[in-house]
Amino acid sequence: MARHLVIGNGKILMNLDRNCYIRDIYYPFVGQLNHVGGQYCRFGIWVGGQFSWLEDPEWKFQLSYIADSLVTNVIARNERLAIELHINDGIHQRESIYIKRILVRNLGTESRECRLFFHHDLMIDGSEVGDTAAYYPENHTLYHYKRSSYFMFNGFSDEGGMMQYTTGIKRFQSAEGTWRDAEDGTLMGNSIAQGSVDSTISFRTVVPPGGEKTVFYWMSIGKNLEEVKELNQYVQESHPEKLLSRIVIYWNHWLHRAEQNLGDLSAEAIHLFRLSLLIVRTQTDERGAIIAANDTDILQYNRDHYSYMWPRDGALIADAMSAAGFQSVISQFFHFCAQTLSPDGYLFHKYNPDGTVGSSWHPYIVQGSRRLPIQEDETALVLFALWKDYTRNQVIELPQSLYNNLIRKGALFLSQYIEHALSLPKPSYDLWEERYGIWTYTAASVYGGLMAAAYFTELFGDYERSDHLKNTAEGIKHGILTHLWDEESGRFARGLIQKDNRWVKDMTLESSMFAIWEFGVLPVDDERVIKTMRAIKSGLSVKTHVGGVARYTNDYYFQQSGDIENVPGNPWVICTLWVANFEIESAKMLADLVKPRETLQWVVNTALSSGVLPEQLNPNDGSPLSVAPLTWSHATYVQSVTRYAEKFAALSAAEAAAASSKP
Repeated sequence: MARHLVIGNGKILMNLDRNCYIRDIYYPFVGQLNHVGGQYCRFGIWVGGQFSWLEDPEWKFQLSYIADSLVTNVIARNERLAIELHINDGIHQRESIYIKRILVRNLGTESRECRLFFHHDLMIDGSEVGDTAAYYPENHTLYHYKRSSYFMFNGFSDEGGMMQYTTGIKRFQSAEGTWRDAEDGTLMGNSIAQGSVDSTISFRTVVPPGGEKTVFYWMSIGKNLEEVKELNQYVQESHPEKLLSRIVIYWNHWLHRAEQNLGDLSAEAIHLFRLSLLIVRTQTDERGAIIAANDTDILQYNRDHYSYMWPRDGALIADAMSAAGFQSVISQFFHFCAQTLSPDGYLFHKYNPDGTVGSSWHPYIVQGSRRLPIQEDETALVLFALWKDYTRNQVIELPQSLYNNLIRKGALFLSQYIEHALSLPKPSYDLWEERYGIWTYTAASVYGGLMAAAYFTELFGDYERSDHLKNTAEGIKHGILTHLWDEESGRFARGLIQKDNRWVKDMTLESSMFAIWEFGVLPVDDERVIKTMRAIKSGLSVKTHVGGVARYTNDYYFQQSGDIENVPGNPWVICTLWVANFEIESAKMLADLVKPRETLQWVVNTALSSGVLPEQLNPNDGSPLSVAPLTWSHATYVQSVTRYAEKFAALSAAEAAAASSKP
């Protein structure tokens, strides 16, 4: 399960797999309305009477992006056919246009005719019921439509425009789809089909021996036929080669604000940092929703997906992007949260990209007892991230515009949703969405959120409210240190759970306890923090050649091993980086940065060949598990590299100053 290449512009997101097949098209929201739904939009070639789809094992791929851009750079080679394809895919930085450039290289000794076939297996608006696929003679294109979603396909080679086309029925009775019609190198030419339909189009070019020819293919997406016709004409008049070049130039300029001095990190680590910034951008809708992941293969496991905006993920991703200098990319996220905040001042479990409440498995009542089905850290972390962003960028207009409807309402909820007997937040679901109780991570995030709100209220002159919020936060800090620190084990507990009507400690070793220093409850050099982080590193490290750090002891999610002593859980990218962040923050000299630098290189080594980072890894062979790319993984890597570069610069300056002061 992985999407090896992702491209987008904030209103379109397109995912391609290892065979360069389009697997997902999201429009007009990133992460909502998937018009392919994980099906296969195939791409194949006919050469001298022989046909091959790119899924055939005989194709060997090199997957990457053109440097510092969201244009793919793929080489596909087939020795039997003596053909090499150089492929570039991009989505226009502004318009709803996808462009594909295929350079066909003839490795043979004779001139050969090559026919390229593009198959369209759409499920418009998420369903294959009621679609239409039709040839449009006015501009010699083929298009699919349903309601207000239109997709028009076109292209050309030196030999002319679309050579052949056909439409037909798919996955109904014995009909597999029009892709089967392509395998003899000739398409039937059926001009329209309705219902569960697909289509295939082809282009031809004649390639001399040892020579190369280029074929262009594009897709225009819009709300009606006139809109896609205009976009199609725009591509033809501007020329797709120039448009692809402009896409590269745009993303090159977009990355200019990224930190250039990244210390002694390897070239591969720096490349992944810049690519991660771009990938996070593809998962961020221009209206504010930061989507967790858009790999629909996860549907095979639980009939739901990750194409939601979790406020926690969004807040932490926004914080990382803000620290990296991309405040403008994530400012709309905070407005999104303000608009979706409940009247009582909390954020729900997750949201659809259009701002409606997403699906949830958190109940309102359990065994006759009512509960609020939320993860309180999600509300708290939005306030925490907003304050961090303000301290860096000093854009006071953003928090001012959010003061009444996000900051004050959210702070009021956090300050009232308290278990007063413990001076801790009331129970809620943990950050992993798995269990109900009072959690160290949640309590620490509430402390951070309340302190952020206190700073904002003080910033805007509301001193009484600020004092109240600070006092409430200090009370929670006291509750954390009183009830969640465990002297016997010498570390913090994961949290408190109710047994026989009393609160008892859950001592499961949990990586998220890094929150104690991350959200400001204790400084990074506090002995309790140091002991807790040592316990996490020693107890949750995966003791196979794969390495990495697990979420918690005996993690069941996609569990691959019962050897809990050596494999407490699958290694997660974010959990491994949390330990690295602690080592970065704790570093007193440059030598202390060796281990976190190794961890950053570990992340590079665990990425897919294209640079995409998964959620977790198989502890036995390092293959990706769950979804890829996970936005949180890429953003946490961005955060770690940013912190590493800052600490490296500070320690280098300090050591240089110390050396120069010596006689």
